[in-house]
Parts: sequence; C-alpha cells; structure tokens
Amino acid sequence: MLTYIIYHPRNPESSPLWKLIIDRLDSFERNYEEKFEKHYGFFRPVISEVVRDYLKCGDLKEGFTRVKCRDCGHEFILAFSCHARWFCPSCHAKKVIQFGQLLKDTILYPIPHRQYVFTIPIMLRVYFKHDRQLLTKLCRCAYDSLLVFLLNLIGLKEGVPGVVMCIQTFGDSPDRFHPHLHCIVSNGLFNGNGTFYVMPDVDTKPLEELFRAEVFKMLRREEKITDEIINLLMSWRHSGFSVHNGVRVKRDDEQGRENIGQYIIRNTFSIEKLTYNTKTGTVIYHSKMTQGNNKKNFEVYTAEEFIAAITQHIPEKSFQMIRYYGRYSNKSKGMRLKQGILRPGDEPVNEADNNVEIIDFPTTGQSLFPLKPGESVSRRYGRLTLFCAFAVMAR
Repeated sequence: MLTYIIYHPRNPESSPLWKLIIDRLDSFERNYEEKFEKHYGFFRPVISEVVRDYLKCGDLKEGFTRVKCRDCGHEFILAFSCHARWFCPSCHAKKVIQFGQLLKDTILYPIPHRQYVFTIPIMLRVYFKHDRQLLTKLCRCAYDSLLVFLLNLIGLKEGVPGVVMCIQTFGDSPDRFHPHLHCIVSNGLFNGNGTFYVMPDVDTKPLEELFRAEVFKMLRREEKITDEIINLLMSWRHSGFSVHNGVRVKRDDEQGRENIGQYIIRNTFSIEKLTYNTKTGTVIYHSKMTQGNNKKNFEVYTAEEFIAAITQHIPEKSFQMIRYYGRYSNKSKGMRLKQGILRPGDEPVNEADNNVEIIDFPTTGQSLFPLKPGESVSRRYGRLTLFCAFAVMAR
C-alpha cells in the first residue's frame, strides 16, 4: 500500500527560538562585551552571520522556489532554508537524517561497531574554549590512543580501525563548554588485505591512560599547561579523563548503525526543551535532573544569556566537526576506489590465527559513493512519495 506524504509549509515565526532571537539579538550583540566576553571569550563574527541567517530560514521574503504538480498542475512555493551550521533546528534535523543514512549506506562496513566517548577534566576545558584549533589535535590524540590500544590488544603489528569522530562542545546545559568526542569505531582492526580482526571485550582503563598521556603531551607541546598542572592532575584519585564504549552495534544491525550516526551529531539544544516568556524575557530550558542538594531538571536564563550560551557552540566556517580516520578516512576510500574496490565484498580475505575472531565481508555491500538527495528519500520511504494534496484528493 502506498503511503502519501503531504507537504505542509512550516511557520518559523511560531518557534520560541525565533521569537527570543528576534526580540533580543540586537541587545545581545550590543551588550556582549560588557556582559559575556569574560565568560565566553571575544565575540566571534560567525555568530551574527549564522544567527541572522537562521532568522531568514523558511521566510518567503528571503527567496523561494516554485513547485508544480505534474498530475493536477497545482503550484506552491517552497521557501529556501538557511543551512546554518549546528544551530538552526530545522536544517540540522535534516542533516541528522542524511548523516545517519550516509554512514549506514556508504561509510560503515557490515561489521560490529562500538560508540566511544572521550572526555577531559573540567580544568583543561578552558584551553579548548579559547583555542578551538586544539579540538582538532584532541581528535588526533583520541585516534592515536585507539590505534595503539587495539594493536596491542589484538596482537597485530599493522592494522587500522575504521573511525567516525564527532566533536561535541555541549552537555545537558548549553551554557557549559564541555568539549568531548563521540566516536563510532569498528570493533577491531582491518589489516592490509581487508581481513577484520574482532576486538575481545576488555576494560578500557588502559585506553583512558593512553588518551590522558596523549592529551598531556599535546597541551604541553602547545604551551598551554606546565609540568605542575600535569603533576596536579596525576595526583587526583579521579583524573577527570574518561573513555566509555558501552554501546555496541552488531554487524547485521543496519538500523543501529543509522541510529548511532544520528545520535553523535545531534544539535546543541532541543527546541522541545525550550520555553520563552515574551513578557519577562526569560527562558526556561529543561534538562536531566541535577545531582546534589539543590536538585532540579531545568535552568532559567534571560534571553540574552540563553543566546550567549547556545551560540558559543557554533563552529567557525571552515572548522570540521566530523572527522574520519583509518579505514573510513577519505584517503583510504580514495585508494580503494583507484584499485577498483567499490564495495567491501570486492576485497580478498585471507586466513588468520584461529584464536582471533575473523569476519569475511559479504559479496554485496555498501557503495562508497554518497547518495543523491532523491535516492536518500527513496531509500528511507521505499520510493519517492511526496505528493501534492490537491492531486491526492482528486484520486
């Protein structure tokens, strides 16, 4: 049975986010230096650009395309989107869906994967807040630690994992700058001929220690910290570094691969958690229950405070929040394309040690070429099913 999807234009001006920004953006920009510079750092021009683009998103006055139904001849106009990076809830929601499908259909191999989360101590987060390029180096620290950990664990001299890494700078409360990494990692290593060696279940404490050492070395090299700070953190019972990999996706779980891909690039804030009082100019943002004596599951901000909190997470134009390493790197994919290897099943599989679990790639697999937008919709719903309401009613 064919399911019809009727297009309904959205009304961006009804959003509480749109209302609070249109009310308070000018005041926020005017008073930023006095009220927020000390806490959030110098005002970044990309903030104004992204937020003002968001105010134009879905606004017919800012441009539109005309769509005509082939069946009944009815026409409607479709407003342009802003495509604001990591801010606009509507545009980012589309990006989340497309990214999940991209990983499932073109990036991730049909092998088991784990989600790794790398976090750093609160004391060190300020350096990444005021020098965002350090986030790139933090990603490299995580990957290098993973590589050494897996090589020693599986007992191989050579091999690489497949890693998709997303930088997140937020937690439950958007006002806190909390840089950490969400990674989708193959649950083992690929060797040069495509054989995959599955990682056994082990404690991640050695990986945490490797990651801590890499971060200390990097920050020391960048002259951000001294040996005194390193010794202080090393003396703590709980160093503040952590590595978790409790989420596992089985090799045949396609939906799981898509879901985890969508999760790691979720937006900084949720519009459903936001309440804006236009009369008082206050924002209530709901979150998880806090710990301690003063337990609560919400935060109260002025409108300007909330704008400052959520805009601190907007990345610079050229900064990549998603990175690919090892088997999933662009370089690795390019080399396989040159060799005519378009799918995992095109690669030879050799024998290996019987004490290590080996996965043979299927003869059919994911294409390494990204989907076109129409193909993405078609795969998600079975076929292209966006219909004109007038044409549907006439049938």
